[in-house]
Amino acid sequence: MPPAYDLLVIGDANPDVILGPLTDPLAFGQREQLIDSGSLVLGGSAAIMACGAARLGLKVAFAGRVGDDDAGRYVRDALADRGVDTHALTLDPDLSTPLTVVLTRGDDRAVLTAPGSLTATSGRDVPDDLLTRSRHVHCASYFLQPRLAADLPGLLRTARAHDATTSLDTQDVPTGAWDRAALDAVLAETDILLPNAQEALCLAGPGTASPQHAAELLAARVPLVVVKNGAEGALCHDGRTLATAPAPTLTPQDTVGAGDSFDAGFVAATLHGRPPHEALRFAAVCGALSTRAPGGTAAQPTWDEVLAHTTLSGAHVS
Repeated sequence: MPPAYDLLVIGDANPDVILGPLTDPLAFGQREQLIDSGSLVLGGSAAIMACGAARLGLKVAFAGRVGDDDAGRYVRDALADRGVDTHALTLDPDLSTPLTVVLTRGDDRAVLTAPGSLTATSGRDVPDDLLTRSRHVHCASYFLQPRLAADLPGLLRTARAHDATTSLDTQDVPTGAWDRAALDAVLAETDILLPNAQEALCLAGPGTASPQHAAELLAARVPLVVVKNGAEGALCHDGRTLATAPAPTLTPQDTVGAGDSFDAGFVAATLHGRPPHEALRFAAVCGALSTRAPGGTAAQPTWDEVLAHTTLSGAHVS
């Protein structure tokens, strides 16, 4: 039986309230501050990645948990409107939908998240038929979902046993306590690791000299490590070869979710048979073009838009 989906995405989905840019320090004491713009958009690393992949033409399913409330129904409808299958998105009757407020200032941002149903998301929210009938399985926001994290090695093992490839974007650790040992069982079932530069340094451990060094160290544990490095572009390492791609020249309007759109681009290009150095260049353009509008999904590019902005031979391999 052929795969039903190109991609299954497992993880977080929530509304994002994006406010900014702040020009003065955030003030308490019931003081009201005015900012230039505010928007309510679909958020969550996994949800943004799923939408980006669907925009690139992949057949995408999403598995996760939100509350059975107005915010949860907003998330479900926003995913479906962007072409993502949501039949495995559980509406929890007892817990609220996660909610994130993003405060922007210059090219930086502060992120405040109420986790809600994220703490209850687990492997039981992922139907076996999706694991066994998807070409690729991606998980995001590992550290925000402790129950799912504990179940993830088994989920990815099942997917790989049915010829799927797998990827993981851990995202940051809100507590600042990076438990690298706990990740070992997950990394053993991961084909592509997709951290940003700071996350790669933390995952690689103390004494790591650079994102390139981190990628080399992590490539001893994962077949392919792909590191997003902001204005410096991106790089990947397969344990033998380092490839780099420059960041496209573009003035961003909003960088929220750019890394997730990068992930979508890398997975999509890989599923289309592109080698890692070409997938890296393609993904860098996906991330850059997603910054053209507020929020993570409004400006995500199509496949043809990405090709119009890049030559896939632009990556450097050493």
